[in-house]
Amino acid sequence: MLIKTAEYLQSEADWRKCPSPNLPEYAFIGRSNVGKSSLINMLVNNKSLAKTSSKPGKTQTINHFLINKNWYLVDLPGYGFAKISKTTREKWQKMISDYLLFRENLQVVFVLVDARLEPQQIDIDFINNLGEKGIPFAIIFTKTDKNSSGKTMSNMQKMKNVLAETWEELPLMLKSSAISGAGKEEILNFIEEINQQYHSNIAL
Repeated sequence: MLIKTAEYLQSEADWRKCPSPNLPEYAFIGRSNVGKSSLINMLVNNKSLAKTSSKPGKTQTINHFLINKNWYLVDLPGYGFAKISKTTREKWQKMISDYLLFRENLQVVFVLVDARLEPQQIDIDFINNLGEKGIPFAIIFTKTDKNSSGKTMSNMQKMKNVLAETWEELPLMLKSSAISGAGKEEILNFIEEINQQYHSNIAL
């Protein structure tokens, strides 16, 4: 897929105020400081589309971007390390949970995982929660440029081993680097395949 246009649309704290659900939608989420904004900017060829920050918790709303005028990319708040109050954290959790459960045009949630780390319980819990709710997702391992290839593969295999304990079928797992651009083609091709299916079904 060639990205021709990527434009910011709106930010909302309530899924019901999000853009009309008339296009396929893909959400990106991960533990705070996993490199989500940098990955989004790499995918759409725009270094300043999603706000990046060295301080976790920068993203605080459901942020919609219109890509190629035919699908939505959604930047969701991270989970984990952001230094926020318990009340704010609970508010964010409900906002994200409601969005994931009720957004009817959501096709896939991309769960971002730091390739440098062995499986983290917070990621596993989030992934299992998606599975329990029947929300389709794929896992993207980020920051592979800061790892040896062997270490990345080892951590990916450990994640597979952990999930295989409770999952009959493992989710799609992709590798990426916002620095080198690794994984860009695979991620966008995956989105394009789903877009084609979506538009074909709409045409029927």
